Amino acid sequence: MINAYSVNNSQFSVDRVHTDIPPGSGTIWLDVVEPCAEEHQWLINNYPGCLPDENELHEIEVSSRFFESEHGVHVRSLFPHRSGHELRNVNIAFELRADKLITLQDEPTALFRLMRNYLNTQHVQANTPLDVTISLFSAKVEYLADILEEIYEELEEASQNALSEETADADELLRTITLQEDLNGKVRLNLLDTQRSLRYLMRACNKSLDENQKDQIRDMLRDIESLTPHTAFLFEKINFLMEATMGFINLEQNSIIKIFSVAAVIFLPPTLIASIYGMNFDYMPELHSSWGYPMALVLMLMSAVGTFLFFKRKGWL
Repeated sequence: MINAYSVNNSQFSVDRVHTDIPPGSGTIWLDVVEPCAEEHQWLINNYPGCLPDENELHEIEVSSRFFESEHGVHVRSLFPHRSGHELRNVNIAFELRADKLITLQDEPTALFRLMRNYLNTQHVQANTPLDVTISLFSAKVEYLADILEEIYEELEEASQNALSEETADADELLRTITLQEDLNGKVRLNLLDTQRSLRYLMRACNKSLDENQKDQIRDMLRDIESLTPHTAFLFEKINFLMEATMGFINLEQNSIIKIFSVAAVIFLPPTLIASIYGMNFDYMPELHSSWGYPMALVLMLMSAVGTFLFFKRKGWL
């Protein structure tokens, strides 16, 4: 699927591109999402070099993710895509030409749908390909900041549950902490990748950027510089909560083992007495007396009660 975003008399419109009909003259952004074979060939014929190889899209080397060619400036950047509680980083290819921005998505990404709504409602003013590019990155930084706020709130709730007097569900706490650790790691990776992308855009498009666009990029870089240490703080909080939760689990296990240990010791003297009177010796006077059986029961009960009272006095129970 290929969507063409056009500007005519300050009015933004979105149209589906058909391979037999070229996009309008006012098109500033072509958004390519999972192109079919026919669309793939159409892009190659009309915009050579705009479609990267799948392996190139996932390369991590700077030379593979940021470079210039005869067609324009190429940037490969990670964008967050959330499905339920899961967050995935999706590689998006940008080709910034003089008159057009071409983006390639392996799968539909929520931020691009959000940007489409922003442009349709004129919530975002974008008249050039650079405006669209900067707006996409700005929306990404805001979205990542919102995710970090959610992570902090989830960790605060987990912290209150862990420290509450009521018995906390350790399994649920561990699942929550693990999920937030995964989200925080992906957000941090996304922030660092965005920082590299914006710095490259500043260098590669320095002559094309006006002062307002440069200020927008500088503001985003400052936001990223403030958000990155926050991810480190969240990692420390996550580690603390993980250690605290594991400590509570160990305490619960120790309490259970303590109960079994005390029970074993309490029943040890009665077991000893029962073992003595279970011996097969001929000369054991108590075995032939009418009071022998009650006496053995009383001895076993007194030995168990005595051991229990001893533990209680020592404060081990």
